Amino acid sequence: MQWFVTKIVYQIICGNGDHTPQFDEQLRLISASDKEEAWKRACEIGIQGQYSFNNQRQELVQWRFINVPEMNTLEMLGDGMELYSRIEEPSDADAYISWLQVKAASLRGQEYIDIHS
Repeated sequence: MQWFVTKIVYQIICGNGDHTPQFDEQLRLISASDKEEAWKRACEIGIQGQYSFNNQRQELVQWRFINVPEMNTLEMLGDGMELYSRIEEPSDADAYISWLQVKAASLRGQEYIDIHS
């Protein structure tokens, strides 16, 4: 088994989505036998990590899985390795999502496939 660091991206949607677009980029450790298995496992984690709740104003807040646009093999694990989660607020949410989808497709060596259809 090998260790991989994958980036899992969620879009955060509050209410009707009439706000500055927000994305949560999470780096996750994945143990898998190869890159394909690691990517599939990261997608499973992404789908399982989708959730929603009502905020204090009773607006629906959703974490919607977008894709896995980055993945790197770790040759060895080291004490204190940094992994992080970051909220992204791009000016154009659709362009940002398209960019993530293209990166994810290129990671898999194939053309873009919409995993939500």
